[in-house]
Amino acid sequence: MDTHPVISVIAPVYNEEPIIDELYRRLIEVLDNTGEAWELIMINDGSYDGSAAKMRALVERDPRVRVINFARNFGHQNAVTAGLDHARGDAVIVIDADLQDPPEVILELLAKWREGYHVVYAVRSERKGETWFKKFTAKLFYRLIYRITDVDIPVDTGDFRLMDRQMVNALNAMREHNRFIRGLTSWVGFRQTGVYYVRQERFAGETKYPLKKMVRFALDAITGFSYFPLQVAIYASLVLALVAVLAIPLVAVLRLTSSNIQFQGQATTLIVVLLVSSFQLFFFFIMGQYIARIYDEVRRRPLYVVADLWERQPDETPETGVAAPDEHGQSR
Repeated sequence: MDTHPVISVIAPVYNEEPIIDELYRRLIEVLDNTGEAWELIMINDGSYDGSAAKMRALVERDPRVRVINFARNFGHQNAVTAGLDHARGDAVIVIDADLQDPPEVILELLAKWREGYHVVYAVRSERKGETWFKKFTAKLFYRLIYRITDVDIPVDTGDFRLMDRQMVNALNAMREHNRFIRGLTSWVGFRQTGVYYVRQERFAGETKYPLKKMVRFALDAITGFSYFPLQVAIYASLVLALVAVLAIPLVAVLRLTSSNIQFQGQATTLIVVLLVSSFQLFFFFIMGQYIARIYDEVRRRPLYVVADLWERQPDETPETGVAAPDEHGQSR
């Protein structure tokens, strides 16, 4: 049996116990039809349900399954990064564990890869089972990112994509925190193309991206690839300066020629002060976001901590399948 996989599939898992067996079944159904050696890397991102036990059982059943068990929840993007670090295949595919991204699309991704593309991303032509609010905010997010970032990030794409070994090596060399992998992929370059698919409803469970995480993810994307929020400050200051230049003589004339109570006292001054202060606080917040990210980088903490790496070699029995420490000294 060829122990070097041609295809690596990365599936981050966070509390997906009801889905794991079905995910494995559909993936092997697709991957076995490729005619290539493959591996499935599942990352347990701090799950507190029975996900870890189910993934451990898959390792015992199938030597092509490897599980990276995090010491705690480090987030989806860091889980994908761990998968990329450990992937051995020439073609590496990232897919969510919730089965909203159909594993059957993998065959289309591989077909484009064989044509010579370094990255094949899956474009959502339709999104089933999602609220109008989720669809609207997702559409707004992708188009905002496309407009203000310095790289050409395809709209309506997630992390479901295929990357060849050259792209994966380039991504693994970039160890920045607050990661936005689909942006990093676009930044690196190489030949890229997309295939369209219909995103399905979740097989089971509930979304792991509530509004709070969506906002945080959007901030990571914007601050990681654009200085536009900082540049907005100068435009706002110019507008306020213009308003002030026009308002000063106007208010002076009205005060001298009108006895209207609106132009007596300090009410107008207070309103202007509150308006300007709100702008200042908003831009302090924007600058704080960039400074916080600089702080994350200079601390140089690892992106994730591995508690265990569960895997076994093809000739090992389930009882003896214990792996040695890796080159980073993480226990397996």
